[in-house]
Amino acid sequence: MKIISLFVASLFAVGVQAQVNRSVQPQSGPAPKINLEKPASFNLRNGLEVMVVENHTLPKVTAQMIIDNKPHSEAKPGTSALLSMMLGNGTEKIGKDAYNEEIDFLGASVDFGAESVRANSLSKYFPRVMELMADGALHPKFSQEEFDAQKNKLIEGLKFDDKSVASIASRLSGVLAYGANHPYGEFATPESVQKITLQDIKTFYQNYFVPENAYLVVVGDISQREVEKLVKDNFKSWKSATPPSANLPAVQPAQYTQVDFVDMPNAVQSEIRVQNTVDLKMSDEDYFPVLIADQILGGNFSSYLNMNLREKHGFTYGARSSVGTDKYASRFSASTSVRNAVTDSAVVETLKEIKRIRTEKVSTTDLNLAKNKYAGNFVLQLERPETIARFALNIKTKDLNDDFYLNYLKNIQAVTAEDVMRVANKYFKTDNLQVVVAGKGSEILEGLENIQFNGKTVPVFYYDKMGNNVEKPIFEKPIPTGVTAKTVFADYIEAIGGEKSVKGIKSIYVIGETEMQGMHINIIQKQTNTQSLKDVSMNGNSLSKDVFNGESGYRMGQGQKVAYTADEVADKKDDGGIFPELNLTGATLEKVGKFDGKDAYVIKMDDSTTAYYDTITGLKIGSTTVKEARGQTMSQTNSLEDYQEVGGVKFPFSRSTSFGPQKMEMTVTEVKINEGVSDADFE
Repeated sequence: MKIISLFVASLFAVGVQAQVNRSVQPQSGPAPKINLEKPASFNLRNGLEVMVVENHTLPKVTAQMIIDNKPHSEAKPGTSALLSMMLGNGTEKIGKDAYNEEIDFLGASVDFGAESVRANSLSKYFPRVMELMADGALHPKFSQEEFDAQKNKLIEGLKFDDKSVASIASRLSGVLAYGANHPYGEFATPESVQKITLQDIKTFYQNYFVPENAYLVVVGDISQREVEKLVKDNFKSWKSATPPSANLPAVQPAQYTQVDFVDMPNAVQSEIRVQNTVDLKMSDEDYFPVLIADQILGGNFSSYLNMNLREKHGFTYGARSSVGTDKYASRFSASTSVRNAVTDSAVVETLKEIKRIRTEKVSTTDLNLAKNKYAGNFVLQLERPETIARFALNIKTKDLNDDFYLNYLKNIQAVTAEDVMRVANKYFKTDNLQVVVAGKGSEILEGLENIQFNGKTVPVFYYDKMGNNVEKPIFEKPIPTGVTAKTVFADYIEAIGGEKSVKGIKSIYVIGETEMQGMHINIIQKQTNTQSLKDVSMNGNSLSKDVFNGESGYRMGQGQKVAYTADEVADKKDDGGIFPELNLTGATLEKVGKFDGKDAYVIKMDDSTTAYYDTITGLKIGSTTVKEARGQTMSQTNSLEDYQEVGGVKFPFSRSTSFGPQKMEMTVTEVKINEGVSDADFE
């Protein structure tokens, strides 16, 4: 009988549901009431302010400390980044390995920044974790050995960034928004990091890792009394100090809307950042209307920007916008990554949507969708202890009222369509936009120079990767008299060791390594003039293998073996061997162009591959391959650097491969000539 009753009840519910008029937008209900416990707080004599939020739901504790110093420039940019990399690698009492192994053993995490530290663990281990956190923060071990290792790691990362279109676009947009002399506009380079000394790290730490502006929030399964004892035991020795202070340069808006372009000759897609500076703080009355306006413009999947650039036109995988609320300087930014061929069109459509939210009243549907999205995200965040810590820190450091988060949802729901239009006109400044574009100038610049907005042609300014204003780039230079593909190949062979030495090479065995998502990857390549092998592995386990024996081949990955197609076999046979420059006869010299910022002879090797040879050194510095696959065009760019001599012949020991936005860097650790290769390798 109970089952029958439930069945009848469910039918009744369906019947009632069917009578709902779904053509009418339902009215929003009242904003749910938020209960946030006010943190207990206390201060140490050295200036550290501590806040405690007890939450005994789960046996976990999170501690987060920030030092809210005023933004400051670095005499040698990269110093703070290097300091953050060194903190947490042992203390004056505990070695690096022992320190990290104990944290791992406790199932905890302790993460350091140049002016922050965060830890979390199970509550029963938190006293020890707090001790480790304080020891790492107050008594770091700054050894020369660790400094050298982290410095080299940072330099290698910056070298990678210097070839990344996205990184260069972000760098340039920061410089143009704030100025190169503003802390928010400066950036680290391999050259600036190379100048940093261990003493610079120690001085920076002594100056800025001080308790005067420090706030520590502890949230979780722990009592205020326990926290007071732990903090006093571990942080009372932190000596009082006042950080250096300097006046911040004024941030100047762009005089008029403009395109700011940096040429990235190897880019297979363009990075676009449309921005203007804003003066907006979380304590301002415009804060909540701006949140909703930004959400509608580019804050979610159904935003104006995403529905236009992605869904309507297929220009990109996604487009977003954001508005900063820093108390010193901020900006509005709309960003996306697009194919070269549609760069100018994507800029036009982005400007169109920014203008639209300023001039057209947002629909009730879009307004409610944005509100509900924000409300949903806000409620979900409340489940995380880190959120409570962040809220407590924001109230202290951003001059917010104690009831700011208690009234958060109510203030979101109060935003009107008129509010959205008002703040869009105030903060999305269509007369002062900087349209920062990093991309392949030879393919996109002509379109950018013809963009029209509000009835006027948008002026274009040109920059290098360091943010310096430069002349309009010249993409082609005249080919010198007498230079042909044949002479370029001959110069290349001579540059790497000479024809006699090169022809003596029958096989090569290359061992390399790379990092991918924090994992160490090993790469082995073996090649003869007719055969090839590439094996990518991790921890001794093969991830992928590509093999060609001269007549047939296959690729293997995830346990599946797929044979080469006839076209792939033909392509492999036409590759030209170890040094194709010795054998190719159909190649043509197309022009003198640019590759990685260097003048290069651009040679069409075949229908799909273009190679680049440095006009000064004669060395091959890269190649681009374009192929059709399943109806789509795919482009792969290879860069070659750091040539080193092995057995009388020079080989590139630094190699990178780009597939669209993805990029893999390989460092060669060893090259063997005429050894370690047999026919069995290609079976």
